[in-house]
Amino acid sequence: MFDYHVHTEFSVDCNAPMQASCEAAIAAGVTEIAFTDHVDHQPEDPGYGYYRIDDYFASLDAVREQFEGKLTILAGVEIDFHTDTAGAVETFVRQYGDRYDFVIGSVHYGAGGALIYPAYFEEKDVDAVFEEYFSEVIAAARTGWFDTIGHLDIPKRYLPASQRNYDPARYRELLQPVFETLIDSGVAFEINTSGIRQAPKTSLPGPAIVRWYANVGGVNITTGTDSHGPRTVGAGLPETLSMLQLCGITSIMSFRSRVGTPVSIDHLFPGISAVDNTAG
Repeated sequence: MFDYHVHTEFSVDCNAPMQASCEAAIAAGVTEIAFTDHVDHQPEDPGYGYYRIDDYFASLDAVREQFEGKLTILAGVEIDFHTDTAGAVETFVRQYGDRYDFVIGSVHYGAGGALIYPAYFEEKDVDAVFEEYFSEVIAAARTGWFDTIGHLDIPKRYLPASQRNYDPARYRELLQPVFETLIDSGVAFEINTSGIRQAPKTSLPGPAIVRWYANVGGVNITTGTDSHGPRTVGAGLPETLSMLQLCGITSIMSFRSRVGTPVSIDHLFPGISAVDNTAG
């Protein structure tokens, strides 16, 4: 199994050392882990200026040596994208992108660079939030700077309790150009399992969106837990692999030096089978 979205002490919202998450990954049956700490370019973001790239790579080198032969450890990064800060993002990618194996592009901001948190919905129409969000996702995919798009429908995570009636079918029309852009640009999108253990109680995105993507010919998927501590490394990945197969996705992407290779889900986790051939 691949956990391609794990945070460490180099993210402002996390204090977990890499070593502890590597040990947790091995215990959970994860074979490849990507440490994808936040790089925030929005000045108002709490993490702005927090990431320390040289310290990150020094820590990465240490755990690679410690766990050699036991766990494949990838150099990764989660870069916040918004059109307001695209110039700064491009500068970072141009300067440092080739140091990584894997780069996530994530949209966390709405209009004006405000974080899409519950308070953001107080004076906004929910449909407008999703429309703006998907527009930013399309812009991110078109840049060619990212290998995958993180948590494709993350606004649902922060819906106020009074508005938690999210139905992805409401946004199916808006999602079609998202799928087209991802496929045309060769950019994957992530199944982020954090939603399973949080308010949405389903992955980001869930099976309906995966099925629509597969129906239009999409095949490139990455998986990650968005862990901010060792306890959740690998959480929800077996269920996610099963869900992907049921939705018509037969492989997930493995990355090395920014080059993705599809790996069969059957090969990754042979205990999973979308069809029970022994029935009847």
